Amino acid sequence: MAERTAPIRVLIAKPGLDGHDRGAKVLARGLRDEGFEVIYTGIRRTTEAIIAAAIEEDVDVVGCSILSGAHATLLPKVVAGLRDAGAADVLVVAGGIIPEEDRAGLEAAGIAAIFGPGSTIAEIATYLRAHVRTN
Repeated sequence: MAERTAPIRVLIAKPGLDGHDRGAKVLARGLRDEGFEVIYTGIRRTTEAIIAAAIEEDVDVVGCSILSGAHATLLPKVVAGLRDAGAADVLVVAGGIIPEEDRAGLEAAGIAAIFGPGSTIAEIATYLRAHVRTN
């Protein structure tokens, strides 16, 4: 596998009507401190806006932070939209309050990893470095 020379570009997004973004902001700052390039889109974004931003910014990872309970609807739309836009190689991960019984369905829909409460910045950074595309 070729060694990556450019920083990993991560888009942090808050899909849907969820207005709580402290965790997303902490993650964005922590990943920047870890050497990632981070774009934070802000709260209450549509899936279409998230997909468009991911394409425009040419990101390696889309991280969706969601606490609203709409994860089973919104997160698969992000994955499908990226696939439809020719960006199937963008890693999509999620964080927030996602019940254990919903995780298998999200993984089947293409969510690569789910980081719940208690996940550390180091744990997330390590996962992203190990699983992001190399070129």
